[in-house]
Amino acid sequence: MSHNDDGFFLSEKSSKARLREAEDARKNRAEILKAYSQGKVSRRELMKWGLITTGGLLAPIHGLNPFVSSAYASGGGGSTIPTGAPPSPTFGVQPFSTPMPRFDVIARGNNPLGGDLTPTPTAQANQTQQPLDPALVGGQTGLTGPIEGRPGGPIWAHQGFTDHAPQVSVEMSQAQAQTNTVYNPAVASNLNSGIDPTSPIPLKFHPGFPTQNANSVWTFNGTIPPKLVIGRYGEPILFRHHNRLPADVTQNNGFGRNTISTHEHNGHHGAENDGFTGAFFFPNQFYDYHWPIVLAGFRSVNTDATDPRAGSPADNGGINKVPGDWRETMSTHWFHDHMFTFTSQNVYKGNAAMFNIYSALDRGDETVNDGVNLRLPSGSSNGKGWGNLDYDVNLMLNEKAFDASGQLFMDIFQFDGFLGDLMCVNLTYKPFFEVERRKYRFRILNASVSRFFKYGLSDGSPMIQIANDGNLLPTPVVQTLSDEQGIAERYDWVIDFSRYNIGDKVWMVNTCEHRDGKKPSADLTLAQALSGTSSDPCVGKFLEFRIVRDPATPDVSQVPNVLIPNPDLSSIPVSRERTFTFGSGASQPLAASEETYTTGAGNQAGPWGVQTDNGKMLNASWGRISAAPGYGTREVWTLQNGGGGWDHPIHIHFEEGQILARNGSASNVPAWEKGRKDVYRLRPGGSVTLTMQFRDWGGMFMEHCHNTVHEDNAMLVRWEIDNGGAPFLRPLPTPVPTPQGVGFVAPDDIAPTAF
Repeated sequence: MSHNDDGFFLSEKSSKARLREAEDARKNRAEILKAYSQGKVSRRELMKWGLITTGGLLAPIHGLNPFVSSAYASGGGGSTIPTGAPPSPTFGVQPFSTPMPRFDVIARGNNPLGGDLTPTPTAQANQTQQPLDPALVGGQTGLTGPIEGRPGGPIWAHQGFTDHAPQVSVEMSQAQAQTNTVYNPAVASNLNSGIDPTSPIPLKFHPGFPTQNANSVWTFNGTIPPKLVIGRYGEPILFRHHNRLPADVTQNNGFGRNTISTHEHNGHHGAENDGFTGAFFFPNQFYDYHWPIVLAGFRSVNTDATDPRAGSPADNGGINKVPGDWRETMSTHWFHDHMFTFTSQNVYKGNAAMFNIYSALDRGDETVNDGVNLRLPSGSSNGKGWGNLDYDVNLMLNEKAFDASGQLFMDIFQFDGFLGDLMCVNLTYKPFFEVERRKYRFRILNASVSRFFKYGLSDGSPMIQIANDGNLLPTPVVQTLSDEQGIAERYDWVIDFSRYNIGDKVWMVNTCEHRDGKKPSADLTLAQALSGTSSDPCVGKFLEFRIVRDPATPDVSQVPNVLIPNPDLSSIPVSRERTFTFGSGASQPLAASEETYTTGAGNQAGPWGVQTDNGKMLNASWGRISAAPGYGTREVWTLQNGGGGWDHPIHIHFEEGQILARNGSASNVPAWEKGRKDVYRLRPGGSVTLTMQFRDWGGMFMEHCHNTVHEDNAMLVRWEIDNGGAPFLRPLPTPVPTPQGVGFVAPDDIAPTAF
């Protein structure tokens, strides 16, 4: 089965003249992209000039579009390319020629309210004034603004700050690309494919690739490998995030915005810490995020904290019991930027990290045999009692594209979705990873912008899926190929390498083929994916496992037949049913001119939108309230795909849901979707019906497509929850950030059926 006729990149077999012409067109186009990303020209102006279409596609102008018909043959390559670029250069690098680095584990302070952080965190935002860089305020001098970018006052104060006082501090900066000289993999070198953690790590996606320029990549702390935060239940974290990006918005190498908002993806905490899309902060500011790390239902279930399954791993190997529902335990999270209309650019540029949460059930030490610990693969913490990473490996999957000089490239005009052509694992191009002959746990995150993945081992050996969206499943599921993993979904797997011999190699293979960013075009068989006939350069092998030795100590890990059952909601009445339809052809009724799309409460025009309860298909506005479920209630939401030509992975913030039906039938829900979820792949023309309960915290939250290009253009809605008391007025005022401080305005619009 061949798919060469449907490629989305020019073939490397294209003539040199054709590739040279395409690169010239890319350079011309890059100047337009840069001007748009810096706010120098509007999308409406570009359409008026005929440079882009209303759908965001590059107009077919010779010398501007790399794929417009020309005098040169394409050499059999494709004619539509979502990245708007010729093939990325690989500089002679061969696949699987460099080791995959483990995540860089961030240090934890132990006294955030007494000296770990300066200034000391406070419940309300710190409004101490500082001089503003003139680049932030149109060149004006002598102006000041607050040091913390969190909205001020009681409405945006940390909820439960006294009851859940921070015990641990984590401090990071969003920064320009730089060399990492303090890499901490938290495992021995022989468990990290021989990488010497003391050797400086320049910001390259492969040692044979060029070093990235300072403004090509903006990661946490400005370095690679990607970052990992570890936490545990009952131990609240204060995450101080500094914005160290350039104050001059034009210093972005063509894409990315220097304002950010950090979303701890599906953290169960108040909206002031959720990374709300309209609560962004500016260069030279910080934002204190309070992550209480509590079990959902802690105000109403197991309130006396007597159940050992609702617990946190103690340092002595025991259990510190915590209130809440043990069936709500979460494990694998991530956090990323949520800047309004710039999420896709900022995440692609490097604003993405992972967060492992440990519990009495999933404590990260397989040797603790206390009748509660599930003893999943991790290794032994040698007395620490939790958080061991020896055989518990985080994997971040995404794909990148590069310009002719090897700098990271993104085409921000592809509103259907953006796809790169070079597969990366942990921000490394097609690496290898050395493993021992034993069981490993892999926490796999799809951190792409628009690409879905579907993968398995090259020899067809089974893998055991134990978690979906960061939550352990009710029962493990044995599979030889994963389901399509949508953007932002996390799948946790156990792979047993004891079945191989020392010296063997086996590869992880992507079988999900794309032709554009709207949806997968085909799910191939392993044989088809390995044949090399697909025109999608990201189909095929992308991670090589090298079996190098027997483990030094016996593997005592296990995969129990029962993991974490779902909470039983049958006794909680359904107070409301709502329907959200995600589709195209949306409008923005509140926007009278292009200027209103980027001022006020953030009205945004775009081809994508959301229809609520059979209303109009509307573009995003963080000032519009589309739903407002009551505190303490349970609702049923149906998420519908408005067409068959695309797929949408929909993320609902704050509360996890249980899928009741796919396309109207419970029998359509596969075993690996029967646990708690926070991302719901709709499938082309499909629907998902789910149920959630709303409790514990309040504020304004979001629901959106996690194809982040769709989200940015403009498939996002705001919903809110309050507890009926101050400061949670209903409706809540909308924050409007500026460098001089955050103001509040009344909501732009409230859906008739919201309350």
